[in-house]
Amino acid sequence: MIPEPAEPVAPSQPPAAVPYVSYAVLAGSVIVFLLDSFVLDNGLRGALGLYGPLVKQGQWWRPLTFVFTHGGPLHLGLNMMVVMSLGRDVERGVGTFRFLISSIVGALASAVAVLIWDFDQPTVGASGMILGWAGVLVPIIGTAGRKQLGIWLVQMALISLIPGISGAGHLGGFLGGLPCGFIMRGSKTRFQTMAPVLLFIAAVLTVLAGTGRLSL
Repeated sequence: MIPEPAEPVAPSQPPAAVPYVSYAVLAGSVIVFLLDSFVLDNGLRGALGLYGPLVKQGQWWRPLTFVFTHGGPLHLGLNMMVVMSLGRDVERGVGTFRFLISSIVGALASAVAVLIWDFDQPTVGASGMILGWAGVLVPIIGTAGRKQLGIWLVQMALISLIPGISGAGHLGGFLGGLPCGFIMRGSKTRFQTMAPVLLFIAAVLTVLAGTGRLSL
């Protein structure tokens, strides 16, 4: 669960007209929650959530789809507030394409960390991907922005210590976002060249972790 940060910062870039990815995360998460709550009795959460043994059996969609599943209305509400504040601002700042790639890498990195440290623990929620967005910001915002973001990250680190909160997922997502931010510091060509490399690395690590080869 993630609290809404005060005045989230974003790099100075031409704004995206519509933050499609942020809206898709919001819509997908709300739809899954409503269907589970009123129609399917948590069937979608069971089918889409991250769970190592089922990933190992070949259910490879889970390291991505778990970001659309949430444990309850409070969990959903807190995460979606940050999607509509931090996520929307970052997407408008860096552009939808770069934000989409960063979101995928952050989600997979979060899943990898969970599969390594909590392989047998069912995990749901978009917070790991959200921490990936924070990781993106670190290399591309100014000193004042880093101080503000740092305060929020300290709060998140403390929240990650609460039982039932996936600290591994939070840390993995944040670490996945960092290289995405670093390659954004160069030209658009640099990002377009390096993005497939990051996606490939994230996919390989997901397969290794999902098959138990990276488990602790």
